Amino acid sequence: MEKKVLITGAAGFIGSHLTETLAAEGRQVRAMVHYNFQSNWGWLETLAPSLMENVEVFPADICDPFAVRKAVEGCDTVFHLASLIAIPYSYLAPASYVETNVKGALNLLQACLEEGVERLVHTSTSETYGSAQYVPIDEEHPLIGQSPYSASKIAADKLAESFHLSFDLPVATIRPFNTFGPRQSARAVIPTIITQALTGAETIRLGALHPIRDLNFVADTVSGFLAVARTDAAVGTVTNIGRGEGISVGDLARLILELCGSEARIESEEERLRPDRSEVQQLVCGNQKARELLGWSPRYSLRQGLEMTVEWMRDNLERYKPDLYNL
Repeated sequence: MEKKVLITGAAGFIGSHLTETLAAEGRQVRAMVHYNFQSNWGWLETLAPSLMENVEVFPADICDPFAVRKAVEGCDTVFHLASLIAIPYSYLAPASYVETNVKGALNLLQACLEEGVERLVHTSTSETYGSAQYVPIDEEHPLIGQSPYSASKIAADKLAESFHLSFDLPVATIRPFNTFGPRQSARAVIPTIITQALTGAETIRLGALHPIRDLNFVADTVSGFLAVARTDAAVGTVTNIGRGEGISVGDLARLILELCGSEARIESEEERLRPDRSEVQQLVCGNQKARELLGWSPRYSLRQGLEMTVEWMRDNLERYKPDLYNL
């Protein structure tokens, strides 16, 4: 990575951390954010001014091929993180997920091909595996579209694969398992629990408590992105990034309540449940490939990551709406 780096979805949770890390390394980053009339840059607004000197904010829409082509111009490395990610909302607005996640990926792949980028890191998700047929889940596990969201990501992943095989585009796919940490939106389970606990709720309202998830602190996910971008052998392949340890949502909630000093009850609420056959029951990462191919391994334990997340959210509670069920 010698020229400018493009990050799509840079205003979001993982994207802002990736932008921050690269800017801190002294890299020149073009941060593509979703155009809006307020000129709101999302989480990039919270980055230190000294870091923002290395960041060119580029308002655009991933669904517009002309804007995407302009964003890619002059960049040697591209990280594609712009996606709609909330699973419950994908039940209500599936066409939006096809437009953003599938057509948006196509726009970026074509632009990267035409501009001759040296490396494209495409972001997948562990949700593409569906409920585990075996654990830990390695990269050979079948892909199952158990929600419109996961189906749209499978389609995007296969487009990325096709551009590598058909046109020799140097694209590497990273498949993070559940990432958490500062700046995560309240549509995710960990901020949902923490914000309710820190505001004194007597009952913590969640969806299903039995599903098992592999939770990776955001700094480890970012280091995975960088390792994929810098490893030639990752091109043309998919690499899982995760700790390799699972915990049920119920046990996770109890751990977080302990860290928050809360004695609240935990309740499964009907409104928050996924349709039965859409719920992914177990996701535990097989990370052997990442360890061997990338030299990557997680640095943070679940407890360490949660302690840092609780501390950050305690100082940023005004940014959240704990009483609202966030789709």
